[in-house]
Parts: sequence; structure tokens; C-alpha cells
Amino acid sequence: MSEHITSTIADGILTLSFNRPEKKNAITGAMYAEAARVLKDAEDNAAVRVVVLTGVGGAFTAGNDLKDFLESPPRDLGAPVFQFMAAMVALTKPVIGAVAGVAVGIGTTVLLHCDLVYASPEAKFALPFVNLGLVPEFASSLLLPHIIGYQRAAELLLLGEPFSAEQAHAHGLVNAVIPAADLMATVTAKAKILAAKPSASLRATKVLLRGKEGAISDWIAKEVEIFSARLKSPEFKEAAAAFLEKRAPDFSKF
Repeated sequence: MSEHITSTIADGILTLSFNRPEKKNAITGAMYAEAARVLKDAEDNAAVRVVVLTGVGGAFTAGNDLKDFLESPPRDLGAPVFQFMAAMVALTKPVIGAVAGVAVGIGTTVLLHCDLVYASPEAKFALPFVNLGLVPEFASSLLLPHIIGYQRAAELLLLGEPFSAEQAHAHGLVNAVIPAADLMATVTAKAKILAAKPSASLRATKVLLRGKEGAISDWIAKEVEIFSARLKSPEFKEAAAAFLEKRAPDFSKF
């Protein structure tokens, strides 16, 4: 278990929070393992009708904890990060993302697997995989072009530049931008509306809307194969070293 993942159940709503504010909720392997366990339990728990995914302390998540990531790199689908992805993909209950502050890497790609997403105006999103010498994950290379169109997806994934809550809303990645003071109240209200609806109908509708679980899982596996190879690349080693040394990376020699 990880102290940095908290979960509560009230009124049929499971709230799962990234709870490591001193690191902007950067996610470790232990956190992924605990989040995967909570989501798997939620799928089988009749008391849970809706899941809310959020972060505490003014951040959603800064993505992977790079130090932990370098010490225990994910090599295959058995790694905790990929178990978390599998649990999200398999979840048939509605998921609402509540985003305040940074949402980097998997902090953005996980939102593609939420059914509703609300963000505060201060939210900042980024998909910096190429900048790190890596490739997209969580089936984002499949889902993002489908959701926002190829050119917009290419802009976000190839350039890897941060983008705002307003841009995320314009792209259709966020349902609405809500003042920070009202964000969780709005999300809770939406979750209560969903929790009051016929659960079986909600779940069946989600399955129909998604309709691609097999394709998504296969795509994640394809990404994992390339992602794992990129972890051994000189470009990634240079990007990681530059991050830890707080300098700009130099890819000119590769």
C-alpha cells in the first residue's frame, strides 16, 4: 500500500486522490500499485457507482516520479504503471477527472480514459514524451487523434509544449473550466447525478461509448514495447540526466 494514494467512499462515489503534494503528486511505482488495487476493488464493489480521480495540494499530478522511474523502470505489462492503466481501461463505472494545477504526461493521458473531465482555469497540461526521448503511452497515440483530430494531436505529442485549461476545453479534452473554488463541488454534484441513475444502464452505456477496450489494450501493449526500448536509448538517458542536473538536454549528438 502507498500513503500517497487516498480513497474514500461516500454516497456511492469513490474519490481516489494522488496525495503527494510536496512533489506535485508525482507518481511512484508504489502509488501506481495502490491506485490499481483501489480501481480493481471499485469495479467489484456494488457500493461504488462512480469514481472521481483527483489530486490534492493544488496539483493533479506531475506525472512519473523520475527518480523512482529510473531506479525501477517499467519493463513489461506487469509493471505497476501498466497495471494501473489496465485497471482504468477495464473499469466499467463512470469516471470523472477533477484537474487543478499541473497534469503532466500520464496526468494528461489518464484523462482520455475518464468519461467526464473538469478543470480549474489554472490547470496546465503537457505531453512531453518526445522531449524525454520516449513515446506516448496509455493508448494516447490512438485516442488523442480520434478525440481531437490528427493535426492537433500531432501538435501536442510532437512538440510536447504545455497547454492551458482553455486550450484543453477547446480541444474537447475537458468538459468545462470551473473556478478553482468551485471545482470539487461541481464534480461532486455531477458524480451524485450519475450515482442516482440506474447503475447497470450507466455501465452498459459506457461500454457502448468506449467500444474499443480490446483495441485500447492491444495499443497500450504496442506502445509499451516501444516505450520500454526507448528507456534504454541514449536520448532518454540524456533527457533524464539533464532533468536531474537542472539543465537543458543536448540531443545534437544522437
